[in-house]
Amino acid sequence: MRRSLLGRVWPGAAAVVLFIGFAFPVYWMFTTAFKANKDIVADDPVWFPASPTFEHFKTAVNADGFWTFVGNSFAVTLIAVGLSLVIALLASFAVARMRFKGRKSFILVMMMAQMAPWEVMVIAYYMIVRDAEMLNSLVPLAAIYTVMVLPFTVLTLRGYVAAVPKELEESAMVDGCTRTQAFVRVIFPLLAPGLMATSLFGFITVWNEFPMVLILNKDDAAQTLPVWLTGFRTTFGDDWGATMAASSLFAVPILILFVILQRKAVGGLTSGAVKG
Repeated sequence: MRRSLLGRVWPGAAAVVLFIGFAFPVYWMFTTAFKANKDIVADDPVWFPASPTFEHFKTAVNADGFWTFVGNSFAVTLIAVGLSLVIALLASFAVARMRFKGRKSFILVMMMAQMAPWEVMVIAYYMIVRDAEMLNSLVPLAAIYTVMVLPFTVLTLRGYVAAVPKELEESAMVDGCTRTQAFVRVIFPLLAPGLMATSLFGFITVWNEFPMVLILNKDDAAQTLPVWLTGFRTTFGDDWGATMAASSLFAVPILILFVILQRKAVGGLTSGAVKG
């Protein structure tokens, strides 16, 4: 009886500890953004701001180039995620449904690319972009980010495509659909959870990427928000209030995207699978 009770309690306790470990830094970031400077540097920690202030957010938003960095981040992120989804959707369908020479080698290459740390490729990418005379441009940055998230997207969507029974596709083709129509009307709606998951992963990866843009784009007009976050320094040291406010603003798009995708991810599980 005691062992049974312990077996039920410890997973929940471990989950609570992990939740606190992950959630506390986020809580501290958001609360610090609303604290006055005297509370931020106080010897005794102030767990919640007694008089919240928005001055740090004003400092962050009024920083030089803020809206330029916002536009650049959204541009490269949306382009990279969109391109990777389109390419990965076609590649994953081919790998999961078709048998061709080099199929296993292709999957192995995707796995190796996913496991390889991208930091080791920074110098190689820099030399390629430099020789192409495309430094300080968002175009090569978006292309590199597309390649960066493509392996994970292909491997993940391949699993979703393989999980869809072939009989559904064959049934649609018997009813008169071409293979393309069967894919669009039957398989594609069932891939919604996979598309949501991979798009969220791709968005987070590209949105947070820092070393590549720092090295390739020295011009402020071609930099993104992760570089902007490093700029809150004064002659007296780091402006922690503005840094936390900027970090909070930086995290908002990811939180909004997560809420939207969480609501819609289940919607494509059964829609379009069979004729009503």
